[in-house]
Amino acid sequence: MLGCGMLEQHRLAIRKSSYALCKQLMVDEALVQSLLADNILTESMAETILAEPTSQKRSFHLTLLLPKRGPRAFSSFCSALRVTEQQHLCDLLTQELEKDDRETHVDVSMCLARTERSPLPLPTQEESAVKRARTHHESMEYSLYADSPIINTPVLPCTSDFYFSRRQQSYSMTSSPRGLALIISNVTFDSRTAVDLDRRKGGEVDEEVLRKVFTELDYIASVHRDLTAQEMRECMEAFCRKPEHRTLSSCVVCLLSHGVEGAVYGTDGQLLQLDWVFEAFDNARCPLLQNKPKMFFIQACRGEELDCGVEQIDGPGRTLSPSCEQRDAGREEAGDADSTQIGDMRRPRIKLPQRSDMICGFASLKGQRICTAAMRNTKRGSWFIQELNAALRLHSKDTHLADILVQVNRRIKEREGYAPGTAHHRCKEMSEFTSSLCKHLYLFPKYQPQY
Repeated sequence: MLGCGMLEQHRLAIRKSSYALCKQLMVDEALVQSLLADNILTESMAETILAEPTSQKRSFHLTLLLPKRGPRAFSSFCSALRVTEQQHLCDLLTQELEKDDRETHVDVSMCLARTERSPLPLPTQEESAVKRARTHHESMEYSLYADSPIINTPVLPCTSDFYFSRRQQSYSMTSSPRGLALIISNVTFDSRTAVDLDRRKGGEVDEEVLRKVFTELDYIASVHRDLTAQEMRECMEAFCRKPEHRTLSSCVVCLLSHGVEGAVYGTDGQLLQLDWVFEAFDNARCPLLQNKPKMFFIQACRGEELDCGVEQIDGPGRTLSPSCEQRDAGREEAGDADSTQIGDMRRPRIKLPQRSDMICGFASLKGQRICTAAMRNTKRGSWFIQELNAALRLHSKDTHLADILVQVNRRIKEREGYAPGTAHHRCKEMSEFTSSLCKHLYLFPKYQPQY
C-alpha cells in the first residue's frame, strides 16, 4: 500500500502533458511489467489497464492512476518510458519540470498564484509537427513515431516445468542453436529498372529487430540486404542446401520488401513468387527439413488498397471463430502402385505430403476482393515486425507460435495511423497467417534440455 501521492511538481508535469501522453503513449505488456516490478502498479491494476480495448484508453487509465501511486511513481514511469524506447515522452515530462523550476526561481509568489489556476494546454509539440510536415510522408513519419516503440525487453525464458509439460505434444526443439534464420531485406531499389519502387525507409530497423530477436531465441541469423529477384532465389537455394539443417530443429525465413499479392519485389523490379519460396522448402526439395517446423514472415504489401477502416457499431464486440478443420481421411491400405507390387516384400516407407510443417505470417491481408497495403514507420519500422518482435519477446516462454500470431493480429487490429490532414490518418492494417503445422510449435527460449 503506497502511503502518499505523487509530488506536486510531478503531478503537474503529467497533467500538462496529458494530451500528448494520451495520443502518443504506447501502453503494452513491457511498460506495465516495468511498473509492476517497481511495485507502482498492482496485478489487478495491470490487468485492468491491459484489458482496455484501445491504446488510447490504456494510456488514459494509466495517467489517471499514476498521480495516486506514491512519490516514486514519476521516476519509475520515466524509467519505463526509457525501457520501452519512448524517450521522447520522458523528455517531454522533464521539460515540463524544468519549465516549472525556472518559473519558480523567477517569482515564487507568481508561481503560487499560477498553481491555483487550471494549467493551460500544451499544444506546442503538436503544432510544431504540423508546421514541419511538408508532405504526407513526412507527416506520417513524425506522427507515427511515438505510436510505435521498439520493444527491447530481453526474451523471457521458458521454465523447466513448462518444457516438460509441453514437449510431448509439440515439435522437438532440442538443438542448440534451434536453427538457422535467413533475413532478406530490400531497402533501396534500382532507379533504372524499378522506377516506381521507393526506398523503404525504416526497413533497416526491421531487419535489425528481427536479427536481434531471433538471435536471442537461439537462431543463427544472417541478413542479406538489397538483392535482385534472381539473387533472392540463389540465396534461398543456398540456404536450403545448408548441411546444418540435418541436426537443427527448425528454420526461419523473413522477406522484407515491396510486394503484390503472391510475390515480393527484388531490387531490380522483378518479382519473386512466394509459391516458389514455399516450394523451395517443401519435403521434396528440402529433405533435410522434413518433419521440422519452417517459419516464414513476409513484410510486404499484398496490394495498393489502403484500409481506411469502418466505424464499429454500438454494442459489445464479438468475434466469431468457426472451426475450419478438415477431418483426416485415414491411411489407404491399398492402391499405391509403388508400394504394393506383387512380390515386393519390403515394408513401404511412410509418405509425406508435398508441403507440410510450415507457418507463414503476413503483414497484410489477402481477400477475394481486397489485397491491402502494409504500414511502415520510417523511424521505427513496420507495424507487423514491431508487434511480432514484442510478442516473441514476451510470450514465447509459454505460448506456441500460432497463438503468438493471433496476439499479433489482435495488436495490429487495434492500431491506427495518426497523420491529421493526410490519407493515412486513422488508417488501419490487418495481418494474417497460414499454417500447415501438425503440432504445437513452442520455441522454449533459453531452455536447453539435458539428456
